Amino acid sequence: MMKILLIEDELKTQQYLKQGLEENGYQVDSASDGVTGLQLAAAGAYHLIISDVIMPGQTGLELTRQLRNKAVETPVLLLTALGTTDDIVRGFDVGADDYLAKPFEFRELLARIKSLTRRHQKSQQEILQFADVVMNLTDRTVKRGNKNIDLTAKEFALLEYFLRNPGKVIARSELARNVWNIDFDTGTNMVEVYVNYLRKKVDRNFSKKIIHTQFGMGYILKEG
Repeated sequence: MMKILLIEDELKTQQYLKQGLEENGYQVDSASDGVTGLQLAAAGAYHLIISDVIMPGQTGLELTRQLRNKAVETPVLLLTALGTTDDIVRGFDVGADDYLAKPFEFRELLARIKSLTRRHQKSQQEILQFADVVMNLTDRTVKRGNKNIDLTAKEFALLEYFLRNPGKVIARSELARNVWNIDFDTGTNMVEVYVNYLRKKVDRNFSKKIIHTQFGMGYILKEG
């Protein structure tokens, strides 16, 4: 199921759009201001972000700019009553993928959503992303923000497994089974050693850590 983040400060419009999208098979999270919307969007867990432009706390333009600065590539569709060419150009300049001027017909919004998500899926088939970490499975590269991260083959495989399971507590036995293809041996600290190797490269020189230990349970990929 496609997951959409809807950021709209006008409550009636938010409820109308959310209901319509859910009736068309989308899973929808909503926010009423740009600050809350950015916090939700920065996790990179959505197939599409729909945002109003003029909102309290932070505009949709600034929200989009900050997402792109964080290397979040989720498609952004901006909704606004400001429909001049200059307004539209400003939206694209900060990294928006599409721009829909109010008022609009709901079926046009659905058509834009289908086009954006289909295009993004094709371009992202070989990309895994969480927060500002981007893994390209085709050329075997990893970047965090603007920095290239050099990983060994096994470190790459370990990070790939984390990126495919964000927000999930992963037991050491699960990592051993899926990354090393072996049954877990409680007499070895192999998993801990490689997680530490990965942390040194992915987390050490960054203010926000993403690989966290859940004591007695395993590890989890999350922000904070």
